[in-house]
Amino acid sequence: MTKDDLSYEQARAELATVVEKLESGGTTLEESLALWERGEQLAAICQRWLDDARARLTADRG
Repeated sequence: MTKDDLSYEQARAELATVVEKLESGGTTLEESLALWERGEQLAAICQRWLDDARARLTADRG
């Protein structure tokens, strides 16, 4: 999944859901691992959005 597939807000909301599921427990080890991996993907998507925004702000100031 790439940054273009989800908006920052969509990725952040899904990441929050993943965290809630992991914190609540009740999942198998396999399910927890899949959630963790998805969380990593979503965190990376959010980070790319933030990095791009920071780069645009820096370019606008320079």
